Amino acid sequence: MIRLSVTARIALLSIALALVSNLVLVAFVWKIVRDDAIDELRRDTIEQSEALVAVYRTGGLPALGRTIREARTPGDESRIVAVIAPDGRLIEAVGPGLDGFARWPRLGFHMRALGARWSDREAGYAVRQIDSYRLVSGRMLDDWQEEQRGIERALVTAMLLSLALGIGGGLVVARYVGRRLNRVADVIEGVAAGDLSRRVVNAESGDAFDRLATRLNAMLDKTERLMSELRIVTDGLAHDLRSPLARLRTKAEAAVLQADPAQREAAMSGLLIETDLVMRMLSTMIEITRAESVSRDRLAPMDPIALMGEIAELYAPVVEDAGMRFETVLPRVAPPMVLHRELLTQAIANLVDNALRHAAAGGAITIRLRIERGAARFQVEDRGPGIAQSDRAQALRRFGRLDSARSLPGAGLGMALVEAVARLHRGRIDLGDNAPGLCAAIVLPI
Repeated sequence: MIRLSVTARIALLSIALALVSNLVLVAFVWKIVRDDAIDELRRDTIEQSEALVAVYRTGGLPALGRTIREARTPGDESRIVAVIAPDGRLIEAVGPGLDGFARWPRLGFHMRALGARWSDREAGYAVRQIDSYRLVSGRMLDDWQEEQRGIERALVTAMLLSLALGIGGGLVVARYVGRRLNRVADVIEGVAAGDLSRRVVNAESGDAFDRLATRLNAMLDKTERLMSELRIVTDGLAHDLRSPLARLRTKAEAAVLQADPAQREAAMSGLLIETDLVMRMLSTMIEITRAESVSRDRLAPMDPIALMGEIAELYAPVVEDAGMRFETVLPRVAPPMVLHRELLTQAIANLVDNALRHAAAGGAITIRLRIERGAARFQVEDRGPGIAQSDRAQALRRFGRLDSARSLPGAGLGMALVEAVARLHRGRIDLGDNAPGLCAAIVLPI
C-alpha cells in the first residue's frame, strides 16, 4: 500500500477541495444562467402569443392570418407561428418543422425538438386556445443554444483555470507546510541528539505553526531547565551529602569505639542530628519533585485570607518564642483563588523559616496578603541582612547557598521548593528589598 507524506496529502486535499468547489460553482452558475434564459424565452414567447391573441380578438381569423403571413421573413427560420384547426390542419403557418406538431398540441409552454427533419433542433413555443383553434407561437432555439454552449465553454475554461490555480495553490501550501514542519522536525532531531539549546523559529504570524512553536519552545525551555537542575541536583547531592555522610561515618565509628556509656550516648546524639539533616534534605527534594509533577486538577477554590490567617496563627507563637515581633497584614476582602492548600502552605512556611533563620534577633517578621492588578502577593518580610540583587538568582537555584549562609544548617532547597510551588500555580516568586531585610513574595494570578 502506497503511503503518502503529510505534504502530499495536504496538496491532494487542496486540489480536491478546489476541484469540488469549482464543480459546485460551475454547476450553480450554469443552472442560474440556464434558468434565467428559459424564463426570458418563456416571457418573450408568451408576450408574442398575447399580441397574436389580441389581433385575433380584434380582427378575427383573417386579421390573424394576415399578421402571420406578414411575419414571414425570407431566410429567417427561427420564428414559429401557426394556427391549427380542430381536425389538425394548419390554417396558417410560419417556420420550420411544423410537421412535427401533434394534430392537437397540448396547451402551455414547451421546449422540444420539432419533426424528424429538425430532430437535432429544439424550439421553445407556447400553445394558446382561441375559440376552436389552437395558436402556436415561439422560435427555434439555435441562437439560444449557441449562447448556452458559449457560456458552458466559458464555465469549463474557468473551471480548468481554477483547477490549475488550485493545483498551484495546493503545491504552494504543501511546500509551506512542509518547510514549517521540517523546521520543527530539525529542532526535535537536534534536541534528541543532545543539543537542548535548539528552538523553533517563531514567525510572529499568529498561525497554528507559531502556536506550536511557542508551546514546543516552552516545553524545551522547561526540559532544559529541568536537565540543568538535574545536573545541579546531582552535583549538589554529591557535594552536600559528602560532608554529612562523612560525619555520619565518623560519629558512627566514634560511637562504636566509645567505652564510656555517656560518651557513647553523646556520639549517638550527634549521629541522629546528622541523620535528620540528610533526611530533611531528601524530604525537601521529594517535595520539590511533587510540586513540579502534581496535576492542576488537584487545585481547589479557597479563600486566600483564611489560608494566610491559618499560617499566621500557626507561626505567631514560634516567632514570638524566638524573640521577634510577628505581624499579620491581611485585606478585608479577596476573591476566591484556585490553590493547592498543602503545597502553598509549605511554601509560605519555608519563607517564614528562612526569615526566622536569617532575621536579626529582636526584629520583626510580617506576613502580608496584597491584591493588586489581577494578582495576589503572599509576602513574608523580615528585617535581616536581605539578599543582594546580584545573588537573588543563585538563591532560587537548587542547592544555591550564599556565602553568608554556609555556616547555617540547610541544603539550599527551601527557595527552590517555593519557586516550584509558584510555577505550579502559574505564578512566580519575587525577592525584593525590605530596607532593611528581605521581602519574599509568591505572586499568583487571580
